[in-house]
Amino acid sequence: MKKQYKRILITAALPYANGKIHLGHLAGAYLPADIYARYQRAKKKEVVFICGSDEHGVPITITAENEKTTPQKIVDRYHELNKQTFEKFGMSFDNYSRTSIPLHHQTAQEFFLKMYNAGILIEKKEKQLYDEKVKMFLPDRYVEGTCPKCGAEDARGDQCEKCGTFLSPNEIINPRSKITGETPVLKETSHWYFPLGKYQKRLQDYIKEKNEEDGWRENVLKYCQTWFNEGLQDRAVTRDLQWGVPVPIAGYENKVLYVWFEAVLGYISSTKEWSYKQNHQKWREFWLSEDTKYVAFIGKDNVVFHCIVFPAMLMAWNDNSEDKYVLPTNVPANEFLNLEGQKFSKSRGWGLYVDEFLEKYPADSLRYALTINLPEMRDSDFYWSDFQARHNNELANTLGNFVNRTLTFVHKNYNGKVPAIGKISELDENFINEMRKAPEIIGNLIEKYRFRDATLEMMNLARLANKYFNDAEPWKTLKQAPDRCSTTIYLCLNAVKALSILFEPVLPFTSKKIRKMLNLKDNYYWDDASELSMKSGEQIGEIEILFNKIENEFISESSQLMSEGPVMTQEVMQKQTVTIEEFKKLDLRVAKVIECEKVQKSNKLLKLQVKIGNEIKQLVAGIAQHYQPEELVGKNIIVVKNLQKTSIMGIDSEGMMLAASDQNGKLVYITTSTDIEDGSIVK
Repeated sequence: MKKQYKRILITAALPYANGKIHLGHLAGAYLPADIYARYQRAKKKEVVFICGSDEHGVPITITAENEKTTPQKIVDRYHELNKQTFEKFGMSFDNYSRTSIPLHHQTAQEFFLKMYNAGILIEKKEKQLYDEKVKMFLPDRYVEGTCPKCGAEDARGDQCEKCGTFLSPNEIINPRSKITGETPVLKETSHWYFPLGKYQKRLQDYIKEKNEEDGWRENVLKYCQTWFNEGLQDRAVTRDLQWGVPVPIAGYENKVLYVWFEAVLGYISSTKEWSYKQNHQKWREFWLSEDTKYVAFIGKDNVVFHCIVFPAMLMAWNDNSEDKYVLPTNVPANEFLNLEGQKFSKSRGWGLYVDEFLEKYPADSLRYALTINLPEMRDSDFYWSDFQARHNNELANTLGNFVNRTLTFVHKNYNGKVPAIGKISELDENFINEMRKAPEIIGNLIEKYRFRDATLEMMNLARLANKYFNDAEPWKTLKQAPDRCSTTIYLCLNAVKALSILFEPVLPFTSKKIRKMLNLKDNYYWDDASELSMKSGEQIGEIEILFNKIENEFISESSQLMSEGPVMTQEVMQKQTVTIEEFKKLDLRVAKVIECEKVQKSNKLLKLQVKIGNEIKQLVAGIAQHYQPEELVGKNIIVVKNLQKTSIMGIDSEGMMLAASDQNGKLVYITTSTDIEDGSIVK
């Protein structure tokens, strides 16, 4: 039987305070966490929702040096900017803290000392690169040089951008200091390490137990298993850096705690800060009680830290203290959201920042478009044309239309007052049953972290409400059967109320507007959506349009919000090595284009019908800016025939055509040099 918890602790990954929040961040951790938190509050659960800025680490010091300022000024700027952006987006954090505050330093140092005094940490002497000119050890990203794997000359000390290989500074060939450009020397230093490998068996048992209890995502389990298969290794807890949490022991005055160690403790310090602001000690109830369900929302790049490293740190603390911290019950990590087919990239200038987006469009429109396309199990893409279609066709034409037509009818024909309910027909009964089932159906999906499906069910209820309105024909029954008409409108008003409750986790601003139009207070809860609670004779409020249509010219202008970075070169695009067995899984075929047309409301997509031997397949390709449809008809192209079917802007795509970028950034489709028969296998 599933365990029942008294309270729910929800955390969202701490964003780095060295840049602005973009749409990929929202889709990765923050929007799913907010939907879950809002839902649980609506279910009358005791919830605390925690986040904050991650303000230490090398990327922040490098940003400060590039801008010729201090790390403190960098984090002050981005902490406030991102906090305001989250507020405009509707994030309902109970506390948004920062890791540079004294309370966090104290918490992190307390954890370090607990492990240090218990003899858990291991001191190691090692040689690291040292810049003699500025007399400092060089953290990984302060080292540049030649990649030992692929020979790229601009590899960083932690990773080569060309081949994707993770590196250590000592592996770099011909290393140079990013600060002075000088060649560093190897110099001995000492650091403390956490013996992560000693906790591997316990971590595997922990993940197995929690998966059986709460159903972890398959992608998260696979990431964890990959680390377990390789064997967990000792991880450095300290590093040679000036910016961060000082190491609280003698002889380490010029070192700080490694950011991987102290940043995750920001969840605890942020909860403490929330608790102290309220003059209570409830942080202890949330963190130190077995009655707490702890759900940590992250992106896939943080899986190892939240599923392996952080739980191991909490295990180490719990082994040596009367206070026992709860471990995450679930870690629903999302995959990546891409932008128009390309990964968000600060270095390439390819991104879409939330603060700029919200200057042009409502937060709820973005929340809906992202939720219905969340990368829950695989990467997904944000397309401007898809955003426009979701806003116009679903929010405006479906949800907004039903609310508007119902309230307009009430004002026009019932003096703005709720009509009485009369005799229930079979049509009414079916509609009532669907309304009553919706909260449980949607709620169960949210409980399982299936936010896309839950949102689809919300919109399906709005579609059903529109159908009911049409089928009941109140504009006819108003005179022909007044009792019939008043019953219809009474049920429609209750449906409007239900939609305001059920959509609230995804559309908080819109839900508030709807309740204002209904003249309702905000103290409605999730299960109230199934009740016919509107009171006959009560006055409703004034009507306002929920969603104005987004025209094509605005989308065209808005696409300029995307940074125009350099063309993605072959070097940047190079991916990790694959085995011959992995490559053999691809079924590459020659295909003949027999039909081709532009996708409406998209300036990048073409829809192709291709013949592959005896089969006809439909493809959607982002090459409309490079070819007119008629240029492709009759041409032979190379396609991936066995690619899993996907949907792009509501159009099925059953494969992928191969293309390459030339020096000017033009996409050139891959073809054959001879007139070979379609269906031929490409080897």
